[in-house]
Amino acid sequence: MDQLFQPLALGPLTLPNRICMAPLTRCRADRDHVPSSLMAEHYAQRATAGLIVAEATMVQEGHSAFQTEPGIYNAAQIEGWRRVTDAVHAKGGRIFLQLWHGGRACHPLINNGVEPVSASALAITNDVTHTPQGKADYVVPRALRDEELPGIVALFGQAAANARAAGFDGVEIHGANGYLIDQFLRDGCNRRTGPYGGGVANRARLLLEVLDAVCTEWGSGRVGLRLSPISSFNSMGDSDPIGLACWLAERLSPLNLAYVHLIRGDVLGEVQGDVLTPFRRLYQGILIANLRYTAAEAEAAIEAGRIDAVAFGTAYIANPDLPERIKAKAPLNTPNPSTFYKPGPVGYTDYPFMATN
Repeated sequence: MDQLFQPLALGPLTLPNRICMAPLTRCRADRDHVPSSLMAEHYAQRATAGLIVAEATMVQEGHSAFQTEPGIYNAAQIEGWRRVTDAVHAKGGRIFLQLWHGGRACHPLINNGVEPVSASALAITNDVTHTPQGKADYVVPRALRDEELPGIVALFGQAAANARAAGFDGVEIHGANGYLIDQFLRDGCNRRTGPYGGGVANRARLLLEVLDAVCTEWGSGRVGLRLSPISSFNSMGDSDPIGLACWLAERLSPLNLAYVHLIRGDVLGEVQGDVLTPFRRLYQGILIANLRYTAAEAEAAIEAGRIDAVAFGTAYIANPDLPERIKAKAPLNTPNPSTFYKPGPVGYTDYPFMATN
């Protein structure tokens, strides 16, 4: 596994290995979306990752999709995240924060009646959400007006500044998995006309404006971007996902981002296609790939030059010492999905480390 343990320059950072921790929503924040001490312990346990990308984090109050996910829009949340970053840095780790707006994935029953927003007035139809009153269908969101979108951009810019105050090493913009930015990117959800709808250049306008605002705050070398052009999660789709991926690859290359984090397929397994190969051919920057990689496949992909690093998700839930286990070719702990989103330490901070004696 030599390739996985080669250092990687990521903007001004040098990662000691290419085994990254993917952002994983785990619903362990305290009341009012404040990061908890349990979260600090969880992330510090995983500090040997080349890079930790912390979970999807709300940039706006009143737009929760998971009830107990963290935010980064007020002083208490900044202080909570500061405890997390201090704990990770004390163990020698590096951590980015994923900045996120749920868009139509939010629900009024979670947000004191606040109406969700999106690119167009189209609801998620292939799933239900969990609310304090139990499972509920998603509601039809309100289409954001063009004049509201600078305010959305400003929310991301302020969240980026707050992440800096919280001690993060950088930020990742969540442009994937059917959340707000992705809802603008893909024509299965974006049915707008005007400057933010129609052709791909218009549909990507919000993403590019957000990137500009966040890079202004951080410098592009400390800003990453997550994309999932082919994933059908959250009722998403596009008439030409490969064309969208290629357009984005060419448009993003001159921005000198820290990385693009590409979900290589459909998380639900319903849509087939290869976005990774054309994206890699056109994107002149660091490419981190994600979605069901084994260590052996990741090693081979890096060695072949298809990617630069891999973000592991489920494996990192159950294995806080994942790099050490991969290096030693040791067995991995088995994750317990029934504890993924339940509060408390079980299935969160209690997975055992590899025996070292």
